[in-house]
Amino acid sequence: MDYYLQCFKKFAVFSGRSERAEYWYFFLCNIIAAIILGTLDNIIFIRNELLVINGMTINIFILSPVYALITLIPGLAVAVRRMHDVGKSGFFLLIPIYNIVLLCTEGTKDNNKY
Repeated sequence: MDYYLQCFKKFAVFSGRSERAEYWYFFLCNIIAAIILGTLDNIIFIRNELLVINGMTINIFILSPVYALITLIPGLAVAVRRMHDVGKSGFFLLIPIYNIVLLCTEGTKDNNKY
């Protein structure tokens, strides 16, 4: 939980490095929170049909999208710092499979340019 809060303390810090544990605990907490909030969205809004248009019920989910917007910048920032820890630029996040490999690899022990 400390790693999760640490990512919010470094809300928009894209410089520096973050270790594997910081990134993956943040990722794990986001998955757990998304599941919980998605479930709450479904429970709350299935019971309360908020909007009915032409006989169709439209459920408006609020919690999950708001949480996703709140964690967007900190998630990108910790991922870029994780790339810096392995000695790569943050642009490597744009390469689909290779970025996952980099996120899982151990960071460089020595100082790097980041």
